[in-house]
Amino acid sequence: MLEGYTKISRHYKFALSEVFEKMKYETVIIVEDDLDVAVDFFDYMSAGERLMSKDKSIWCVSAWNDNGKEAFIDATKPELLYRADFFPGLGWMLKHDTWAELSVKWPAAFWDDWMRNPAQRKNRACLRPEISRTFTFGLVGVSQGQYWKQHLQYILLNKKPVKFSEMNLDYLLKKNYDADFEKLVYGSPEKGILDIPAAGAQAVRVTYANTVDFKMKAKQLRIMDDLRAGVPRMAYMGVVSLMFNGQRVYLAPARPWSGYVDK
Repeated sequence: MLEGYTKISRHYKFALSEVFEKMKYETVIIVEDDLDVAVDFFDYMSAGERLMSKDKSIWCVSAWNDNGKEAFIDATKPELLYRADFFPGLGWMLKHDTWAELSVKWPAAFWDDWMRNPAQRKNRACLRPEISRTFTFGLVGVSQGQYWKQHLQYILLNKKPVKFSEMNLDYLLKKNYDADFEKLVYGSPEKGILDIPAAGAQAVRVTYANTVDFKMKAKQLRIMDDLRAGVPRMAYMGVVSLMFNGQRVYLAPARPWSGYVDK
């Protein structure tokens, strides 16, 4: 299996070097050959590229939500986008200046987890949607269907096109987003998981104390509970946004929060 991951990493470096260094493209969208894309995928990427040009703290735009099963998303809000500290991959966009930085130290294998390390991420964020703009049918591959049967096949692909290119998405710029997001999360009433109301109008916050507590509560909420380099999947500022029994829930770290702990 290691040989397969080595070949994938080598192929990524070859392909990205070709388009960035030889063909001189400024921006590249990477779509693996086992992905289907939503009808508004390219419009989403186009709008995201403009944000990347404005805000150097955005280092990628991803079409994927790891917690994108139907039960965990608000299907009535296909326009909803987030910043994420976690690198999702699975249909994503990268700029030339970031590739120049990464290419000189590109790993021999497991490139995606390498991208999630603090040395590469450098406190930068990706953009990601509430409802995924890609769907993977990759049951057969190097990973031997890992996660696919129990998880990936249930990720919902957006069917309602959104004209992101006609929207003002400046709320996603770091200078606008962080304070508003923190106020939204920590201004929400705190609840225990058993006390979360069904389909309530107001978002609620579930607090976790540490990594062990996060994993326990993520399992109770039935979202993905693993972390990479200390970062929960889809988290921003330690917060994972999801729907639970029709209710918006923020699974959030206790304050004060000192950042991710990579163990």
